[in-house]
Amino acid sequence: MASITASRAGSLPIGQLSRLSGVNIETIRYCERIKMLPAPPRTAAGRRVYDPAHVRVLAFIRRSRELGFSLYEIRALIRLGGLEKATCREVREIAAHHLEDIRTKIDDLQKLERLLARTIARCSGRTVPDCPVLDVLDVRRPK
Repeated sequence: MASITASRAGSLPIGQLSRLSGVNIETIRYCERIKMLPAPPRTAAGRRVYDPAHVRVLAFIRRSRELGFSLYEIRALIRLGGLEKATCREVREIAAHHLEDIRTKIDDLQKLERLLARTIARCSGRTVPDCPVLDVLDVRRPK
């Protein structure tokens, strides 16, 4: 009986995996489908059973997405051999590329902020036909 209990100790149903990892069930299935999460073994009844390694990988994926890494970048990090096997240099290259993307987005957002601030400052608040905000947003609107 002890061996059955021990073998089930690491067996998590998908609902529990979802709660422990903070990833919803549909996302877990998607991660399996696109092979970012190793396929779990199944019970005789065909139910998926997960272990703590699955929790860790999903938590890694979730946190990476929160930080804005693309699925391609996350897959590359996972492919480097797992969370313990990647070299710092390889991970650094991916992170540096991501940082460059973030800085580009920040630059674009700052330009957008300046444009929108100037446009709003020109807006008199009176008539719609002379609204600079609508002019900027509607490319088909006659100027």
